Amino acid sequence: MCSLVQKYNVPGPRYTSYPTVPFWDINTFSGKKWEDSVKKSFHVSNSTTGISIYIHLPFCESMCTFCGCHKRITKRHDLELPYIKSVLKEWSLYSALFSEKPIIKELHLGGGTPTFFTPENLKFLIDGILRIASKSNDAEFSFEGHPNNTTKEHLQALYDVGFRRVSYGVQDYNETVQKAINRIQPFENVKNVTEWAREIGYISVSHDIIFGLPHQKLEHVKNTIAKTNELKPDRIAFYSYAHVPWLAGNGQRGYKDADLPAADEKRAQYEIGKELLLKNGYQEIGMDHFALETDSLYKAMESGGLHRNFMGYTSSNTHLMIGLGASSISDSWYGFAQNVKNVEEYQNLVENDIIPLYRGHILTEEDQIIRRHILNLMCRFKTSWSDFKLYIPEMDSILKRLREMEQDGIVEITKGSLLITEKGRPFVRNVCMAFDLPLQKKSPDTKLFSMTV
Repeated sequence: MCSLVQKYNVPGPRYTSYPTVPFWDINTFSGKKWEDSVKKSFHVSNSTTGISIYIHLPFCESMCTFCGCHKRITKRHDLELPYIKSVLKEWSLYSALFSEKPIIKELHLGGGTPTFFTPENLKFLIDGILRIASKSNDAEFSFEGHPNNTTKEHLQALYDVGFRRVSYGVQDYNETVQKAINRIQPFENVKNVTEWAREIGYISVSHDIIFGLPHQKLEHVKNTIAKTNELKPDRIAFYSYAHVPWLAGNGQRGYKDADLPAADEKRAQYEIGKELLLKNGYQEIGMDHFALETDSLYKAMESGGLHRNFMGYTSSNTHLMIGLGASSISDSWYGFAQNVKNVEEYQNLVENDIIPLYRGHILTEEDQIIRRHILNLMCRFKTSWSDFKLYIPEMDSILKRLREMEQDGIVEITKGSLLITEKGRPFVRNVCMAFDLPLQKKSPDTKLFSMTV
């Protein structure tokens, strides 16, 4: 495995979209094309699958140096309500495109730190969203909570407006690692918020754990997973730390590259972590995710309904996902669009009745076919092009790129299909890269992405 890690540890996308953001064709994108794709998607999906909403709440009181998300570091809580009002205004701009009342199947609050906002303001936000929409009977509302500032009042207020799933960022319980990433977070805090959620009635609690962090050792990962198992969250996201300090504003400069585990050591952290999770009753779900068999994510994988988008893995496959808030990304299935990243610019555009788009991409027919293959690989570790609708002329060159992976035991190729082996699962991103035509034309070594291993 070590030699394979050295061989395949190259920069590569995480494939929350295809094409990936750096390869969007912004020259042929327009607000009009985007709005038309939203209308088309809404018409097809609202009455069948419903729609999804992602709301980006960007404020944090302090900088976590492992984080690559768009955020605003501030202690000014007077910014909360004006920002929420802008989000609701943006939602009204989208609602004007819809031919009927939207049915929300999935809603997620991300950040930033959603629990930076007061419980009252979060309730005001969700009430405003639902004022011009209805919830699907099987809707799944979820939010990201910071264990240090999530209160019982937060959990109760969001439960009262329909939230039943919460995820907490744990990262690692070792104090040296926590100091390096500026995230001092005692186990007791995570224990409290996990138990409060269950007492209130949340049906799914998730913990995020990261391997490959600065100063992180194998024993740290073992200890973190042992403590996690004491609380037995329903889901675990076991992420590889994405080191991209060259990207502006992400704060990943509080330590040196030499402070990070080497690739082989990092892979060993993953392997022992995965082994312990499987031993503790968790099942592997796609890339980097594990769930108990009672959780909806596992059930979705078993039924073939697992989906992946800019919110990560989801148990419902809605074609239309509207991203609200600064830097949010929307997905109409036929196209992608990202909002402007600056909070003030975002608010100014919305107040002037403009959907605050920054960039986007309208998918070609070829894009849509490859996207299906990459989703299949990410969600089911296999794909097939025996159906002529999923065949493209470039398939021969794609298979040629995969032959070496076949020789290395990472994939099994048969006539018209591809399977990622158990041995190959850690390299799912590399397999997807073989299908990624824009990336292949540009060169996989471009410094746009984190390392795949």
